[in-house]
Amino acid sequence: MKFTHRMTASLLLLCSLSAGSFAQGRQIDFTSPDGQLKLHFNLADKIYYSVAAGGKELLKENHLGLTLANGTLGENPKLVAWHTIKKQETITPLVPMKFSTVNTEYNDLQMDFKGYSVEFRAYNDGFAYRFILKQKGDVEVMNEDLTLNFPQEALLHLQQSGGFRTSYEEPYRHVSSTQWKPEDHIATLPALIDTKQDYKILVSESDLHDYPCMFLKSGGSNVAQATFPKTPLEFGPDGDRSLKITKAADYIAKTTGTRNFPWRYFVVAHDDKQLLENTMNLRLAGPSVLKDVSWIKPGKASWEWWNGAAPYGPDVNFVSGFNTDTYKYFIDFASKYGIQYIVMDEGWAKTTEDPFTANPNVDVKELVKYGNSKNVHIVLWLTWLCVHNHMELFKTFEEWGVKGVKIDFMDRSDQWMVNYYENVVKEAAKHHIVVDFHGAFKPAGLEFTYPNLLSYEGVRGMEQMGGCTPDNSLYLPFMRNAVGPMDYTPGAMFSMQPEDYASERPNAGSIGTRAYQMALFVVFESGIQMLADNPTLYYRNPDCTEFIASVPVTWDETSALAADAGQLDVVAKRKGDKWFIGGITNNQEKTRDVNINFSFLQPGKTYTMTYFEDGINAGHQAMDYRKKTIQVKRGDNFTIHMVRNGGFAGVIE
Repeated sequence: MKFTHRMTASLLLLCSLSAGSFAQGRQIDFTSPDGQLKLHFNLADKIYYSVAAGGKELLKENHLGLTLANGTLGENPKLVAWHTIKKQETITPLVPMKFSTVNTEYNDLQMDFKGYSVEFRAYNDGFAYRFILKQKGDVEVMNEDLTLNFPQEALLHLQQSGGFRTSYEEPYRHVSSTQWKPEDHIATLPALIDTKQDYKILVSESDLHDYPCMFLKSGGSNVAQATFPKTPLEFGPDGDRSLKITKAADYIAKTTGTRNFPWRYFVVAHDDKQLLENTMNLRLAGPSVLKDVSWIKPGKASWEWWNGAAPYGPDVNFVSGFNTDTYKYFIDFASKYGIQYIVMDEGWAKTTEDPFTANPNVDVKELVKYGNSKNVHIVLWLTWLCVHNHMELFKTFEEWGVKGVKIDFMDRSDQWMVNYYENVVKEAAKHHIVVDFHGAFKPAGLEFTYPNLLSYEGVRGMEQMGGCTPDNSLYLPFMRNAVGPMDYTPGAMFSMQPEDYASERPNAGSIGTRAYQMALFVVFESGIQMLADNPTLYYRNPDCTEFIASVPVTWDETSALAADAGQLDVVAKRKGDKWFIGGITNNQEKTRDVNINFSFLQPGKTYTMTYFEDGINAGHQAMDYRKKTIQVKRGDNFTIHMVRNGGFAGVIE
């Protein structure tokens, strides 16, 4: 595993207020390297900017600002100087979700004002900006202004919450920008804007440190604005897994006065395929601060919670449940299929408040020893409050031989909680422990600064049972997973169409066909990818299990083959010399036929493609699938056939 490496070539142009045609008075024009994306700045009572692409105005007279206790940055701005730099970078991510090497170029504009700067970057596929503060001592940030003005009605794809306390698991809503009202629910990031002008804009943030997560609210007809949770000051009890805020500050952050603030970024996509291939969060995140990363091992995990820790059958001659025998059974299953981890979820410990005392029926040290003999490692579930109260547990877990933790129920994203995330992954890294956050906000760059952070939940995933539908999940690759790793927990072996759905643990099932479930392992990205179902069922479906187990969790190359946000996603991903193809679709059409071309294969070679497709009856009996093998070569055409809520999964080698 390599360190994240950035090689940069730059061309610097220093400018003053009398710089001639580039800055006419207090107006500046700024473009992407290919000239297709254009930003026009107007420095008046505020810092205004408009955005156009392909000759179409997508955002008009947006404005930005940062309100401190002693004044507002961006109000009546006095430009001191500005400069532009053209840069090219090569980035090698430690845990590559889409590409093992990312080559990028951008134009950088820095506008210097008294005591602060605003930096913009224009890429060929979007833009970003951040505030840079240059003040002594600490500052109190009262609010931040990010205002988006839509020149015409847009369709907003939003995950809306009734308040700042959220696990980012709400279903997506699809709201007209003219109908979203200030009194309506706020929205988490990422948000997707369909401009209705052949472009979509994905909005999120990166390099988030010592600052709250940003939300969006309606600013009135055709306007969206940023909003932020206040900084908590005092807490009270709230059960065994959380705390309630009893007192909050009037500011959103108290932080050092000399710092870079988070990037606010906008992926501007002319084709939905660009959303699937985008790496904007990586390009804006800070580099890894870890020196030795050889111990960080992404991989798959067998997980017992979704299936109730309930293996059964003639080979299960013990009482199944949260006990040592059952976990050994899970370890045996993981070992057989080359799965790197098992997750021991809620129930392994005697209580949720004591991380050092196991359930009397669970021998953690024996399981670690047994797992090591089978090359399978242990991940332990904990509440965030338990970890907060016992930060020394990482040292103890390292002594036990535990390799990972799954931390749950944060459900907040204020400055205090953002700092908690960083404190946890920093302490975990000291003891060579990987982290998976559940009850979490979305990725915002910490996973690159501390690459032992392998995944976040923050998604309406399969634990929602019948509330997890392909109609909702088809937005995930274009929104939630487009900004970073996502612990959705796929892998159901009981598959149903929505009108027939009925299940609960231990016999949990999913909406969508069997081929759809298999495709999720290719389509969805996570540094630790769960196999959510019962080993008993995986043993009964060996061809499906062998395929799922063979799918990597990190990739060298990603190529989107067909994309329509919310409707259809077909993607090819390469690891070494193997290509995997995954395709999923929603409930809207009875069947879909998608023509693809194998232009991504090397010329002059013949490949074997083994694939799983929806069976002839899968539109009604979702368990129906067919496994087939054909020969393919570069330039061949192929038709992927999917039923409603269906899928396609294949490997080319």
